[in-house]
Amino acid sequence: MSGSHRAFAGLRHPGYRFYLCGSMLAMMADSIEHVISYWMLFQKFHSPALAGFAVISHWAPFLFFSIWSGALADRFDPRRIIQWAMAMFATASLAWGVLFLTGRLEIWHAVAILTIHGFAGVLWNPSAQLLIHDIVGRDRLQSAVRLMSMARTLGLLAGPAVGGAILLALGPSHGILLNVVFYLPLALWLWRAPYGPRFRKEPPRSRPIAGLADIVATVREMAGNHVLLSMTVVAGVSSFVVGNAYQAQMPEFAQDLGHGDAGLHYSMLLAANAAGALAGGVLLESFGLMQARPRTAFVLVALWCICIGGFAASTVYAFSVALMFAAGVCNLAFSSMSQTLVQLHAPDASRGRMIGIYNLSSNGMRAFSGVTVGVGGSLIGIHWSLALSAAVLLAVTLGLLAGYGRRRQPAATAE
Repeated sequence: MSGSHRAFAGLRHPGYRFYLCGSMLAMMADSIEHVISYWMLFQKFHSPALAGFAVISHWAPFLFFSIWSGALADRFDPRRIIQWAMAMFATASLAWGVLFLTGRLEIWHAVAILTIHGFAGVLWNPSAQLLIHDIVGRDRLQSAVRLMSMARTLGLLAGPAVGGAILLALGPSHGILLNVVFYLPLALWLWRAPYGPRFRKEPPRSRPIAGLADIVATVREMAGNHVLLSMTVVAGVSSFVVGNAYQAQMPEFAQDLGHGDAGLHYSMLLAANAAGALAGGVLLESFGLMQARPRTAFVLVALWCICIGGFAASTVYAFSVALMFAAGVCNLAFSSMSQTLVQLHAPDASRGRMIGIYNLSSNGMRAFSGVTVGVGGSLIGIHWSLALSAAVLLAVTLGLLAGYGRRRQPAATAE
């Protein structure tokens, strides 16, 4: 990725513009479905266990099936895998709508639909990232990955607002049926999009999918590349000990800051993290800051830990909002940078598998952050549990940074 910087370089590729817009609509639709279906599940069942299963069903597939999903992306056309994922998402929304209209929704229906939705997510993710590389190539990869991270943030910001408006305007039944439409643009564009294995100059020979042996071989291959290994480890540890579990605890943080009511101050605290990610992405893309380097990625994680730890200790509302905003900037910069490094350093023949392992770490491990932050908070208080979790991640990150420096020093001496 050498040469002079061009702001928003990924958008200069016409194919990527279509892909980005379609993906952003699909991400928004994913969020809209959560808004409407979670509200209806609460109204009908009032079941904390079912709400807990909704979270588990969302992240557990990433933990157990990300590597196989990445292997599928290596072996088959990622365009078709993404289309299957869009079909599963649309089927879930359609099933919700029919059951809401008929009034026949039961708990087992909800469990089945939530499971389909979770598997659609893990099927979509590795293929979606692999296709970015096919569309823009290596030179514009960091810009394209960063823009996709911004699109995800926009989806998270717009999804609840659009979902709430649809819920009020059309009601849950017709609203979630309308949501099916938002998955169609990406699925239809991919039908004839000139990207994927057939259009590569030298299509790599991917090895067959071989179950557990395939996973072991992929892990060994990753272990031989320090950049791949370190980015995957730090992403996994950050998701395991902190993740996004603090967002679920935000009502208690807001109450301790003197703004526990569901009003403007509480909403600003919730939105600050996403707003920081979006603003940070625009700033980094505009000026070409923070090119993809492992050392920079480690520093960004360390800064994120400091922001999260400071938020846990803060007793001043304005300072807490500022820390959440800064944490959003650091989180987007690190996540997009680490994804870029994984794609750049992964072998062509197993890039999808490497992305799958990275997704297992960065997404699947989030299922455990509710234990470290949430359950830990019930024992020692939420402020202490979040602060200690951030401190653990900071120590691991600094250790990885020191280890990376020691490995680089002999190489530099040899040169």
